Formats: sequence, C-alpha cells, structure tokens
Amino acid sequence: MTDIAHKRFTFDTVFDDHGGMSAPPRVKKSFTVEELELAKAEAYAAGEQSAVAEAEREAVLALNQVGQAIHSAFSTLAAVAHEHREGSAMLALACGRAIADAALDQFPEAPTQAALVALAREVEASPKLTVRVAAHLVERTQAALEQTAQAIGFPGQILARPDAMPAAAFLLDWGDGRAAFNPDDAAARVTKALEAAIAAEGLHAEPLLPSEG
Repeated sequence: MTDIAHKRFTFDTVFDDHGGMSAPPRVKKSFTVEELELAKAEAYAAGEQSAVAEAEREAVLALNQVGQAIHSAFSTLAAVAHEHREGSAMLALACGRAIADAALDQFPEAPTQAALVALAREVEASPKLTVRVAAHLVERTQAALEQTAQAIGFPGQILARPDAMPAAAFLLDWGDGRAAFNPDDAAARVTKALEAAIAAEGLHAEPLLPSEG
C-alpha cells in the first residue's frame, strides 16, 4: 500500500455572500518601531479612558451616598432641634411658673386688684362687690380692694368673704356679672396651649441657623 502525504487544509479561501471567492487578509507579522509606539499609546489611552470612566462611576456612587447621608443627618437634626425647642419651651414655662408662684405668694391680693381695675367700667354702677378668697387672705384682700376702689373711683361697697380656694384665687361678684381666677387652672391652660403649639409646629419650624444670602 502506497503512503500518500496529505496536505492540511489551510482555509485560505473565503467565500462572500454572493458566491465569490477571495483570499483572506494577510496577518501582519512584523511591525515598525513607530507602529509599536502608536499601538502602545492607543492601549494606554484606552486604559486611561477606562480608568476615568470607572472613577466617574465611583464618584457618582459616592455622591449619592453622601446625599443620602446628608438627608438622614438633616432629618436627625430636625428631630433634635424640635426636641430642643420643646425642652426649652417647657423649661421656660417651668421658670415662669416658679416666678409667678413666688410673686403670688408675696402679693396674693394682686390678681384681685388687677381684676377690679380691668372691670372698672363694668362695676361702676354696682352698689356692692363681693369677693371670695382664701380664708387667711380676707382682711388683706379687703384692704387692698378698698384702696384700689378709691383709686378708680368706685363708690360701691366691697365685701370680702372666706372660701375654700387656693391662695391668689378669687371669685368676684357684682350682681350683673362674675369674674374668677385660679392660678392652678391658668397654669394648666398655658401648658396645654404651649403643648398644642409645639405639636402643631412639629418638625417644620424655622431652622436653628439662618441661611446665608
């Protein structure tokens, strides 16, 4: 049997879409120094462009994370500011209550005198005023109101009567009307109004620091 040498098929014939044949493009096996430098520069440029694009993507991601952190920080700051305002308001209320209590302890007849002055036009035609106060303040209130009545020109009679009520509280009756004051009730109303105002304000109050510009 005769050995026949077989030649490898090199796929050196290329057929196009129309049935034509052409030789495949030759692969360049040698390059000049200039071509190598050009290819090297292009490779560096492509690598640099890829690195810049990656850095830009990372920068955008970092900015998004920073924005989320700032948003979270502002939400926390708003809550802290609201808590601070609430605490400051309640502290101011407590200080005011302490000062008012001290003043009323020192001058328990003052609210009754102030009421008589404010109601001067209402009571000027009344022949008699009856005021009910704590038992230990009857004489003191009687004297203070007589002095106030003389100052505002009230010609009627003033009669103080003891009653079971807190110091500085009173009930003033002039026949055609009444006026009353209780420091505990007044303090409770002020506290309730302040709490309602703080709750209505919520987290939408003015910022702690004024904006520039």
